[in-house]
Amino acid sequence: MTAGAPGRRLVLLRHGQTAWNLELRVQGHHDVEIDDTGHRQAAAAAPLIAAYQPVALWCSDLTRARQTAAYVAKETGLEPTYDERLREYYLGERQGLTHAEYDALAPEEFETFRRGSYDVAPGAESTEQVRARMVEVLTELLASIGPGETAVAVSHGAAGKVGLAALLGWPDSVSDSLRGLGNCGWLVLEEPFSDAPLRLSAYNRKA
Repeated sequence: MTAGAPGRRLVLLRHGQTAWNLELRVQGHHDVEIDDTGHRQAAAAAPLIAAYQPVALWCSDLTRARQTAAYVAKETGLEPTYDERLREYYLGERQGLTHAEYDALAPEEFETFRRGSYDVAPGAESTEQVRARMVEVLTELLASIGPGETAVAVSHGAAGKVGLAALLGWPDSVSDSLRGLGNCGWLVLEEPFSDAPLRLSAYNRKA
């Protein structure tokens, strides 16, 4: 590839709403389905994602992401590739708790968790581990497409934000200032030309 060739684009889409999102319940790797609102969100987002004309669609293997990706697959004709590296944080012993239950159980820990430091949960996956797997899988996804092409990854809120920051080389202090992607919100990373550093061109877009 030459410097004059068009750059690649990566679209990272968060899954649709689940009942657990609505209940403020810690999901992590629990395999929760999207609810009726989540299905409507995914159906509305899919044609807009398809408008980027993606040539590759990769997805977390958790059900909420797979169900969301199915709408994108229908609009694009692409067959999703499921990859566990696109999963949300594993949140250890706190998975399944509502925020109120978590706060009652361990208030100081919950306050740290609520601020985005998920490592504090006992048995949780570390941010370094999430960062490493997200960078690995998203780099592989980008490498699978050619100049001027677009790839879509369907993932999760916290993991997606960590992956974004790592790909752009941001310190934690910058990524912590970002509001998390909403359900079926997406971000867009683009190379201005081939082999150029990725740039954030859109964040938390919604249908």
